[in-house]
Amino acid sequence: MLRREILKYLTGVAAAAVVPSALPAQASGAYTAPRLSEAQPFSHDALLAHARDLAKQPYQARFEVPVAWQELDYDQYRAIRFKTKTSALWTGTNTPYRMDFFHPGLYFPHAVQINVVEGDMAQRVEFDLNLFEMGEIVPDLPSGGALGFSGFRLRTELRKPGQFHEFFVMQGASYFRAIGRDHVYGLSARGLAINTADGAGEEFPDFTEFWIERPEPGETDITVHALLDSPSTTGVYSFLVKPGTDTDIDVMAHVIPRADINHVGIAPLTSMFLFDETNRNRFDDFRPAVHDNDGLQIRNGNGETLWRPLANPTRLQVSSFVDNNPAGFGLMQRADKFSDFADLEALYHKRPGLWITPKGDWGRGSVTLVEIPADREIYDNIVAYWRPRNGLKAGEEYQFGYNMSWGKDAPDPLPVAQVLNTRIGKRFRGGYIAAIDFAPNAVLPEDLEDLTIHLASNRGTHSDGILQRNPETGGPRLAFTFDPEDASAVEMRAQLRYNKKMVSEVWLYRWTAAT
Repeated sequence: MLRREILKYLTGVAAAAVVPSALPAQASGAYTAPRLSEAQPFSHDALLAHARDLAKQPYQARFEVPVAWQELDYDQYRAIRFKTKTSALWTGTNTPYRMDFFHPGLYFPHAVQINVVEGDMAQRVEFDLNLFEMGEIVPDLPSGGALGFSGFRLRTELRKPGQFHEFFVMQGASYFRAIGRDHVYGLSARGLAINTADGAGEEFPDFTEFWIERPEPGETDITVHALLDSPSTTGVYSFLVKPGTDTDIDVMAHVIPRADINHVGIAPLTSMFLFDETNRNRFDDFRPAVHDNDGLQIRNGNGETLWRPLANPTRLQVSSFVDNNPAGFGLMQRADKFSDFADLEALYHKRPGLWITPKGDWGRGSVTLVEIPADREIYDNIVAYWRPRNGLKAGEEYQFGYNMSWGKDAPDPLPVAQVLNTRIGKRFRGGYIAAIDFAPNAVLPEDLEDLTIHLASNRGTHSDGILQRNPETGGPRLAFTFDPEDASAVEMRAQLRYNKKMVSEVWLYRWTAAT
């Protein structure tokens, strides 16, 4: 999915989304409050009942905004700016959050409805062009009827008292993003994935309407409810969002299929990986690496921690890590120094990872990784999700609870040495050499000779490997050579053990021949 261009726009307006908690009228202009509709009763139970009723009816395609909005070009779309300083919801109140709204058009032809909940009553936020600054290049646009918005963002005093920084955005299909205190936006999450990389074609369920509960003064979290709808399913999602150094989100998803769904992705994550030290030779770029995240981490039901470096393959590839009741999984970013990327604009070293911790019994299935060939960083080419083994059945109701942690590391790390980096390159004598750097960890012995190397591959040949201490990281480096021989793809696995116990993550890698 191409969303990088619009992300540049959203990143650009982020600076404008940092405003003082109180604004003198003479300095900022009069406050233009968003208009709210007449209050209507609201409850989660009623919303769930509505989704159940929808699931029994044929899918109704959503209306599209007027053509004039859809035909905006990128520069025109950018020239329409929400008046963050004077039109954000709850400005000038003691509510600890502010809410901004995004206009529809261009990449967002469908509008969504946004409601504000206080107690057991909800009011719809009415679309109003007066909430936006219209640049000179913007044509006349119709604004009558139930036009609606394309999404919203939330801000709070995340970094400094008196200043409201954005940390959470929901916009487009069922996509949303969050960041912690010192991060910049990177990967996205989705409500649900259906038929990803499937020959039948992917279906993108939409969040069609939102209900945001207004927090009381002093509250540190905020709750968002969303109605999901698509040809195959309906559902209700509730997000308890807790911003901070890492932003945590507790999710409860009720999914009610209209039809049988064999290939469904729970807690799907979407990211970008262009190149790093494993495929650097394919890109003529001044930067040493370009990616939102560099690996898929899994804690499986057997107590192992797996690390699978991400790849930008020359052909579509799908990897399935079969499991029963996974402890967690996520797309992580372990490269966290400016020198890892040397990019002062994209700031890839400040992009977060996203860790999913399931709640309850998720049963049998697989953590699935989809890697799509990409030649530019504007494309999101990485998808990861949990795929239940038996899919979802029409007419039944499913609940999936999970926690999302948007930050640097997975919560409660296990006592094993993490994989820091993977480097692969050709040998002048033929074949390849791989170097895997592990982080220092108290579970590792002082003498590396006391470690045993467990190395395997499904094709070709490989050396036994050697261990040396990396003087920069202080941890061990495992280096080995391998020859794929006639294989077009080789699956490799490596792990360090001490006294027969696992003391490192399991490094998994799929080498593919570049064609």
